[in-house]
Amino acid sequence: MDHHYDGQHNDYMQPEEDWDRDLLLDPAWEKQQRKTFTAWCNSHLRKAGTQIENIDEDFRDGLKLMLLLEVISGERLPKPERGKMRVHKISNVNKALDFIASKGVKLVSIGAEEIVDGNAKMTLGMIWTIILRFAIQDISVEETSAKEGLLLWCQRKTAPYKNVNIQNFHISWKDGLGFCALIHRHRPELIDYGKLRKDDPLTNLNTAFDVAERFLDIPKMLDAEDIVGTARPDEKAIMTYVSSFYHAFSGAQKAETAANRICKVLAVNQENEQLMEDYEKLASDLLEWIRRTIPWLENRAPENTMQAMQQKLEDFRDYRRQHKPPKVQEKCQLEINFNTLQTKLRLSNRPAFMPSEGKMVSDINKAWGGLEHAEKGYEEWMLNEIRRLERLDHLAEKFRQKASIHEAWTEGKETMLQKKDYETASLSEIKALLKKHEAFESDLAAHQDRVEQIAAIAQELNELNYYDSPSVNARCQRICDQWDNLGALTQKRREALERTEKLLETIDQLYLEYAKRAAPFNNWMEGAMEDLQDTFIVHTIEEIQGLTSAHEQFKATLPEADKERQAILGIHNEVSKIAQTYHVNMSGTNPYTAISPQEINNKWDHVRQLVPRRDQALMEEHARQQQNERLRKQFAAQANVIGPWIQTKMQEIGRIAIEMHGTLEDQINHLRQYEKSIVNYKPKIDQLESDHQQIQEALIFDNKHTNYTMEHIRVGWEQLLTTIARTINEVENQILTRDAKGISQEQMNEFRNSFNHFDRNHSGTLGPEEFKACLISLGYDIGNDPQGEAEFTRIMSIVDPNRLGVVTFQAFIDFMSRETADTDTADQVMASFKVLAGDKNYITADELRRELPPDQAEYCIARMAPYIGHDAVPGALDYMSFSTALYGESDL
Repeated sequence: MDHHYDGQHNDYMQPEEDWDRDLLLDPAWEKQQRKTFTAWCNSHLRKAGTQIENIDEDFRDGLKLMLLLEVISGERLPKPERGKMRVHKISNVNKALDFIASKGVKLVSIGAEEIVDGNAKMTLGMIWTIILRFAIQDISVEETSAKEGLLLWCQRKTAPYKNVNIQNFHISWKDGLGFCALIHRHRPELIDYGKLRKDDPLTNLNTAFDVAERFLDIPKMLDAEDIVGTARPDEKAIMTYVSSFYHAFSGAQKAETAANRICKVLAVNQENEQLMEDYEKLASDLLEWIRRTIPWLENRAPENTMQAMQQKLEDFRDYRRQHKPPKVQEKCQLEINFNTLQTKLRLSNRPAFMPSEGKMVSDINKAWGGLEHAEKGYEEWMLNEIRRLERLDHLAEKFRQKASIHEAWTEGKETMLQKKDYETASLSEIKALLKKHEAFESDLAAHQDRVEQIAAIAQELNELNYYDSPSVNARCQRICDQWDNLGALTQKRREALERTEKLLETIDQLYLEYAKRAAPFNNWMEGAMEDLQDTFIVHTIEEIQGLTSAHEQFKATLPEADKERQAILGIHNEVSKIAQTYHVNMSGTNPYTAISPQEINNKWDHVRQLVPRRDQALMEEHARQQQNERLRKQFAAQANVIGPWIQTKMQEIGRIAIEMHGTLEDQINHLRQYEKSIVNYKPKIDQLESDHQQIQEALIFDNKHTNYTMEHIRVGWEQLLTTIARTINEVENQILTRDAKGISQEQMNEFRNSFNHFDRNHSGTLGPEEFKACLISLGYDIGNDPQGEAEFTRIMSIVDPNRLGVVTFQAFIDFMSRETADTDTADQVMASFKVLAGDKNYITADELRRELPPDQAEYCIARMAPYIGHDAVPGALDYMSFSTALYGESDL
């Protein structure tokens, strides 16, 4: 029977021609292999009470070869032939080769005859084949091949050691530090690694070989001098020897597996703790910003001027445009992070995250609601203040105009009333003085209304908290005091004139008539001039049209007034004519009034000049109101489109969230494209904000063309962005759940279809009866008997822990995935720690640092409580309570 091993089952096994080439390259390799393979064989044969001296000779009869295979495989081979003849030996070797072949190894060009004839190269090749199959082939780290697995194991174990860099199975081992590092990593008490030197390879190699033989039962398979003296030590010899270390420390592999499990669990906890810290910080920062912002929005300290209030309004617009939008995004991201964290905690079988007091999502929403309430009140207050200041400026200007006109009229009146001219006047002069005084009283009575208007305006300025009310009040008081004094002086002069009335006999009735008609006409002209110069404030086209109509009515009275003026001037002309005719010395003045014809003409001309000015002012205001109306319609045209668009998008998102089709990845891609289309709509919102700013700057306070305000649009837009982000986050959480729980896309589609089928009102939730029908449709046996009711009550406590009476789709798939989930448990982590602790009930800091990565080892040390059992030693740590605390089953 002709056998030749072809390397089919191990990537490192070589055919004979490679084997021959290796030996030809360096004859020293055969020496190393002979020594190593002999020692390896004897390490197993001595268990059967025998050994070999010469690997070429001692396997020729096949007996010890068959014995070696029985020892290393633990199986019985066919009964060997005990004869001394060549045919018996060949039969035994063939039985050994057949056994090797039965283990999946194909042998080519290694025949029983070569082994029986003592062919050294063939014998070494056969032993190498045995070593590969029974000592190396099953070594695998992270699903690598045998050679790569053994090399990766060596690299991991020696990684922490200085001057050790294992890259291969030849020159990486020449200085001996690699062997010493393997021993020290597993049995640090056997070697003082700190005293070893890289420049003393012989000492290092001999130290490792001696310690391995004495304490680890690994025979000396290599010669230190041969390794140092060879440019490139033989890989097969090195691999054979290193594999003995792997098997000697195989118990440590169990600890490594346990350490890997612990590292995985700790990594999850560390990641979740970081997410919790990030949430707490983001929540604190957002609440602090709200806390700082609300007092500013609640500050209602009024300003004295329109300019100052408009600056406040501009500061508020900057806040809405620049400062608040990033906080809206932070609030949305905070909710998304919270939902993602809760999903990860559920998927890793951890208790739900409970933020610090006052930092729940509901607390954030409550604080945010307070912020928006303050915003609304602040904006309304500012607009009311602007209206108030506008009204105050108008009233203050009106007060100054009326006060100036009145003060100009009263100038010199007190002196005139205090004159004693009647004492030396003739009877006719006395009568004239009396008539003149009567005309003055008529004029005084005509001015009573203006004084009352001045007082009323001052009172209104006081009620509206005009900032310069003290000066207004002082001026009003002076006018009122002067008016009272004029009344008293007038009464006193009348009494004096009446005492001398008997002395007065004649009076020029024409002058008297002139005076009586001139005074009212003069007052009418003064009133007309005051009205024509009166400032006005309007907010609508209808108001300005009303003022224009009133002005047109006034102009219609001018012809009649001109007739009255001509009549009054005619009386004066008649007086002049009589004076000329009768040579009356009238001193050129009317004794009854100071109103001259020239003054009447001048005032009349002034009235005529003021009329076109008033026309121009009304036309300009009409144009301004038309522009305001254009701004209203421009804003309304956009708002009436954007408002329904936002409402439609909100409805579409709700429908998409309920009626999702395709894979979750398809759904999230669709939603992100949908989100992109929404974000691309932002310029229209910005344009509407710009139009709204123009409206506010024009002091427009109402808009009958639309029911949408800018505040409605802002709130709707923010809700739209938040809703699409939340919907995307829900699908992302479904992907997390699907991937973590191993749910197939078909299962996820089945869950969604079942849920949507019973969600008949498309609310995105199921009531208890709907949910029960959904479970029954998925194969759950939930009858109406007590047992079925109890089972349904248990399930409802899981999917609706807050007893809201509804089941969300996320809670539904969490429940469906949890039923078959294979997650880490506290018991599994506890068992892993027990492996690392060597079956002790406690573990030490040194053991944790030896078996775990540095950051995770320190994580455990910082959080584990001291172990207080009867078998405790100094520094013992309680890994049991720590394991349960990881899953929320106890407190650290």
